[in-house]
Amino acid sequence: MGYKEAPTSDMGHAVLLGDSLLDNGAYVSGSPVAEQLRSRLPRDWQTTLLARDGAVATGVLKQLQKLPADASHLIVSAGGNDALESIPLFRSPVADSQSMLLELVALQDEFRSNYRKMIRALRETRRPTIACTIYDAVPSILPVEKMALSLFNDVIKRVLIEAHIPILDMRLVCNEFRDFSSVSQIEPSEIGGSKISRALQRILLDHDFARSETVVYP
Repeated sequence: MGYKEAPTSDMGHAVLLGDSLLDNGAYVSGSPVAEQLRSRLPRDWQTTLLARDGAVATGVLKQLQKLPADASHLIVSAGGNDALESIPLFRSPVADSQSMLLELVALQDEFRSNYRKMIRALRETRRPTIACTIYDAVPSILPVEKMALSLFNDVIKRVLIEAHIPILDMRLVCNEFRDFSSVSQIEPSEIGGSKISRALQRILLDHDFARSETVVYP
């Protein structure tokens, strides 16, 4: 599926979809990601925040119902809250390793189905799209939880490569303690938001969406 023709660099409308990685206003005292991104883009660009704190991958389908008609580019961050819902599994005792592995397979399969459904809906809009992975440098994260996130990130990267969508790998963007909010350590701080918005600016203005290929950006 080809994309609609992208606007010139001095005119565009970026729409932010997904979760609180992009909707972090409640967790910073200064500028959230959406405002920082707008300030980095050319004067004639617009940004619209449809992402909502707490949203899971399937929640993006509802957000897309409000997509502005003149949207030129989509940015999505989804999967972090899907992963959060799986934490009880990793903190509860299991009878044996085989049982745990079978539960992980089922968990990953369900997320893969939901994430593919979301990406399919994004592709149907025929807008150039950027998608984010899930960061794993959260200060309070346990080693077993970090390992669990790799199951979700593996799905995300595989599905995005299949769909030829450029990827912002958040594991390489927010990788310092200061990148996370003091209000909630699983949310981006203003410093983390600055790094995210700077990376998104680079992709929006420099990536060749017409080539329909996946590039992983740090």
